[in-house]
Amino acid sequence: MEVRINDHPADITIDNEKTVGEVMAGLEQWLSGSGHRLSGLSIDGKPVDLSSLEDVFSKEITSVKNINIITSSLAQLTAESLINLLEDIKEYERLGFEEKKEFINTWKEKPQSLFISDQMPDLNNFFFNLFSGGNIEANTVFSITEERLREVKNPLEEFVNLQSLVEQTCRLLEDLPLDVQTGKDAKAAQTIQIFSGIAEKILRILKQLDIQGFLNLEADIEKQITQMISAFGNLVKELLDAYERYDTVLLGDLAEYEAAVRLKELFDLIMNNSRRTEATGN
Repeated sequence: MEVRINDHPADITIDNEKTVGEVMAGLEQWLSGSGHRLSGLSIDGKPVDLSSLEDVFSKEITSVKNINIITSSLAQLTAESLINLLEDIKEYERLGFEEKKEFINTWKEKPQSLFISDQMPDLNNFFFNLFSGGNIEANTVFSITEERLREVKNPLEEFVNLQSLVEQTCRLLEDLPLDVQTGKDAKAAQTIQIFSGIAEKILRILKQLDIQGFLNLEADIEKQITQMISAFGNLVKELLDAYERYDTVLLGDLAEYEAAVRLKELFDLIMNNSRRTEATGN
C-alpha cells in the first residue's frame, strides 16, 4: 500500500498496522507534532466523507492500493475557522428572535465550532454565551475574534505592535501599590486585568510564532521562555491575592519587581529571537 501526503509520495513504512484506521492513528500523531492537521482523505482516488469514515478505517490495508492524506497547517485551519466564525456572528445577527434560540443547536456541530472547542476553549465560551442568549454582545465577540485572526495571520506584526502596550502596562504595575494606598481601587483592579490580558496575548502569539517558524530559539533560550511562562500563572494569582488582602507592601514588590520585570523580559526575549528580517522581508 502506498501512502501519499498532499498527493506526494511519503516515506512511511507500514510495520504492524493492519487496518486503515491504525495507519491513520500513527499519521495523526506525526501530523500533530509537525504543526499540521488532517483536513481530507482519499482511498484509491476516492474522497472519504465523514459518514463513511468508520467503514473506511476498518478496511484491511491489504485491500487498499493507496491512501492520500490531505493536510493543512494548524495556522491555516485556525484562520479559516476564525473567518467562518465571523460569518456565523453576522448570520446570527440577521436572524429573528425564534430563529436565534435554535441557532446554537446547529452551530455547535459546525467544523469551526468543533475546532475552537478543542483549540481555543476560551473563545468557544464567548461564542456559546452569545449564541445561547447570554450577556455578551455580538460586537464584543466579533472584535475578540478579529483580534485572534490578526494574531494568526500576522503574528509577528501583532507582536511588534505590542511594545508600547507592554511598556505602558509596566508603568501601571509600578504605580499599582500607590493606587491602592490612595483609594484608586478601580484603576488598581484594571491594572491587574490589563497585565493578565497582555500576558495571555503574548502567550497566544508566541504559540503562533513557534508553529509558523518565526522563532529561532537555542535550547537555553527555549528553556528560559518556558520557565517564564510557567511562572506567570502563579504571579497573577499572587497579585490578586495581595490586592484582595490589601497587602500593599507585597503588592508593590510583586507588581514592580516581579510582574513588570518579567513581562518586559519575556517580551524582549521573544523579540530578540524572532526571525523579523526573514519574515517581513526587510
